[in-house]
Amino acid sequence: MKVTIDVPDDLYYRVKAQAALKARTVREVSIELYRRWVGDLPPEGSAATATEWVDQWLALGAQVTAPLPATGTAREQLDADRSRLEPPPGDSAAC
Repeated sequence: MKVTIDVPDDLYYRVKAQAALKARTVREVSIELYRRWVGDLPPEGSAATATEWVDQWLALGAQVTAPLPATGTAREQLDADRSRLEPPPGDSAAC
């Protein structure tokens, strides 16, 4: 449905500029705001419920504490890389 409304010029230009910065059209922004107004979409930046917040943190914790591949410690990897670049002991052809 087409709708015609009078919007103050300065407000319209600010909305148009903000929409352009976010690569959106004024039409898309207007539809989103209408949907939020009637409750089809949650308010922007709405806080998660306590249960959702805890679930998000538990999921993040599971990702962080997931087992790593058995590749040795960082120190072991560093020593292996250093020895790869050093000439073998007793090699007199070094620079």
